[in-house]
Amino acid sequence: MFIDIHVHSRKKPIMWRGKFCYTSPEQLIERYDSIGVEKAVLLPGINPECSHQIGSTEEMLEICQMYPERFIPFCNVDPRAITNSPFAPIDELLFIYKEKGCKGIGEVCANLPITHPLYLNFFRCVEKVGFPLTFHIAPQIGNYYGIYDEVGFPGLEYCLNSFPNLIFLGHSQPFWAEIAQLEKPYDRCGYPDYPVRKEGVVPKLMRKYKNLYGDLSAGSGYNALARDPEYAVDFLNEFQDRLLFGTDICAPATPAPLVDFLIRFKNEGKISEAVFNKIARENALKLLGLK
Repeated sequence: MFIDIHVHSRKKPIMWRGKFCYTSPEQLIERYDSIGVEKAVLLPGINPECSHQIGSTEEMLEICQMYPERFIPFCNVDPRAITNSPFAPIDELLFIYKEKGCKGIGEVCANLPITHPLYLNFFRCVEKVGFPLTFHIAPQIGNYYGIYDEVGFPGLEYCLNSFPNLIFLGHSQPFWAEIAQLEKPYDRCGYPDYPVRKEGVVPKLMRKYKNLYGDLSAGSGYNALARDPEYAVDFLNEFQDRLLFGTDICAPATPAPLVDFLIRFKNEGKISEAVFNKIARENALKLLGLK
């Protein structure tokens, strides 16, 4: 059974541009039963850049109280919260959410540069509370949601070095596109289909900074592996202790191809049962302090 490190839900599904963009917890449980997911981390969406996905921490806590055996709550706070100041005591709010049962923070999506003073204060507060942090990288400022960093992630490296006790869970197209060296900068906006001819910055940063983890959810995480299965074997084995299965299911019919991909790799002997179990569930249990 898998543990999903990254999913979104609402008590009542909402319509966006003519289609449902959120699943109800009941729909999600039905889907999970069909693909073998035991538990999932619920991520609130609170940043105004992704307002069509708004779901408060309080709503996630309510869903987790309804189905405590299936869902694990994360909280979320905008780095501009409280006073819109690089001295805002965001940690005080995070400690309240920790007392309520939250196990981490994310998906962090405010569209500011990653080294902006508001983000540096935010990371300092999260590190103080002891939460892991799931972040979404954006390729630019404006017209996107997510933390902005340049090609090669110099800002992320600065933060990994500045906050060594803060675990960052990397996610999104720009993040996973750089598992390989980009052939052109625009490739970070989508799903590159060429093989990993030369390693990109993601494995190099993961090798250098033990506080960088990989959230394999969504098409971006799956594509990072599927674009070059031969390289994926090496990547999964080398970083077996810091890679986590995820789906990023939003709408009821969101594909979850990583399930079959990992099972196939295990059955074909490309990764061992031990490696499979770590990525599928054990790393999540350890990260979140669960039995």
